[in-house]
Amino acid sequence: MEKMSGRVGREMHWKQPSARKMEYQLLDGEECIAALRFRNSFGSFATAECAEGIWTFKRVGFWHPHVTVRKAEMEPDLAIYRNHTWSSGGTLVFPDGREYRASTNFWATQYAIETLDGQKLVSYASIGGMLHQSAKMVLHPAAASLAELPWLAVFGWYLATLMLMDSATTAAVAA
Repeated sequence: MEKMSGRVGREMHWKQPSARKMEYQLLDGEECIAALRFRNSFGSFATAECAEGIWTFKRVGFWHPHVTVRKAEMEPDLAIYRNHTWSSGGTLVFPDGREYRASTNFWATQYAIETLDGQKLVSYASIGGMLHQSAKMVLHPAAASLAELPWLAVFGWYLATLMLMDSATTAAVAA
């Protein structure tokens, strides 16, 4: 199976095969190249899987929530995402001090992860769906040599999914 870095520049698609399950597939044409599976419909713990490995993502904390990224079955964090509630995005921080910025547009139909100097690494567009969530995804050339590219591509979709879940919860509470 071709590695994620070999798919740079291609438009791929995230789709949710069943509205009853919090499971998503990343498709390159008809080929499923990655998956994101939430443990249950109400939690934030999810497992990401592709040819290069398996990782877990989990939102923790209440007053200062953040998301941990870990290699499956491993304890140390590979990175921590800190949400910036009022600025439509957040920062992904690595133990070595590197940081990436994640941001969305006002309507939450686009999402991107980029370097602090503005180079796009992964972008998502046409985010949405009433029963089945989906989006288009592109891996940008600046991401081609990143060791974290395989999980970063799935992590961005995880963040977009959390954003959709949070906005649905807010709408339900407001109604």
